[in-house]
Amino acid sequence: MKLTIERGALLTALGHVQSVVERRNTIPILANVQLAAEKGALSLTATDLDLAVVAKVEAKVDKSGATTTPAHVLYDIVRKLPEGAEVEFRLGAGDGRLTVQAGRSEFTLPCLPREDFPVIAEGDLPVQFAIGAAELRRLIDKTRFAISSEETRYYLNGIYLHAAERNGVAMLRAVATDGHRLARIDTPLPDGAKDMPGVIVPRKAVGELRKLLDDTDDSVAVALSDTKIRFAFNATVLTTKLIDGTFPDYGRVIPEGNEKVLEADNKALAEAVDRVSTISTEKSRAVKLAVAKGKLVLSATSPDSGSASEELAADYRGDPLEIGFNSRYLLDVASQIEGETTRFAMSDAVSPTLVEDTGDQAALFVLMPMRV
Repeated sequence: MKLTIERGALLTALGHVQSVVERRNTIPILANVQLAAEKGALSLTATDLDLAVVAKVEAKVDKSGATTTPAHVLYDIVRKLPEGAEVEFRLGAGDGRLTVQAGRSEFTLPCLPREDFPVIAEGDLPVQFAIGAAELRRLIDKTRFAISSEETRYYLNGIYLHAAERNGVAMLRAVATDGHRLARIDTPLPDGAKDMPGVIVPRKAVGELRKLLDDTDDSVAVALSDTKIRFAFNATVLTTKLIDGTFPDYGRVIPEGNEKVLEADNKALAEAVDRVSTISTEKSRAVKLAVAKGKLVLSATSPDSGSASEELAADYRGDPLEIGFNSRYLLDVASQIEGETTRFAMSDAVSPTLVEDTGDQAALFVLMPMRV
């Protein structure tokens, strides 16, 4: 294998794949990136056995071939090379080591055989559709903060994507919950997605996909089955196994008929929550909302740090109510509100609270109150 490639294009492609590679690996080859050069292009592949990313980049290929070499080491080398550098890769025939040369810099890296590099078999992916990158970014951003990190409830460790209906219109819906909060967002159902099964895309795959989407505004080709999903755009392909589990019936926790309605300026509310929560204990992060006609008082107390309170103007209809929330959860929801006003529909101090964005009817959030 022998090729020359521009440093900027190589760095971008390596950036796309190397973050898949775990820093600690019990299987040596999983620490490597696969390099395959043929017909004017270099393909880079990384995998952790559940998730694989392939990035293809133009290169001047003098001799085709393939090998695998340590991913993070190669990425650090290329990152430290000067901008605009031409990088040459040469694979030694005898010792099987990879030489990386740019200007007067030369590095020799160990390699493992390409034949040992694992391949995720996609199998048949019968459901195929296209979705805009901006829409996919929106589905991820509005929900991923609510993904559970509790490994025992593995079926909550991802975003649940499925076809749904809202007001008689077919929708592609993303839902995430950790049992304390829930986020749901809809977008019009793309052509071809009508028969898609409900699938749970794992948290790591969601994070890697979101990073890749920063570099494109094109449409994303999605193909999936019951067990795998593939996202392809530009010259990058991400394939991941899906979580093998049943997502709970989230509709049961979305409250209906909550008649105590609070509307407040989202920016002012978020800033006040941030200030008042400085006092709350690190463990609970609890902030109390005391609502009455025309006003909202936020407060927090801590045996070690003292107390804090702040009053905000608010539109409230209902009997006076005191209710507590985790301040971090409130701020996470506030960061996803696009309109100027946040709407809370409450029942009492212990029942789920519905949070809606007055500027985006497709988004919906649920927060479980805390005892304060």
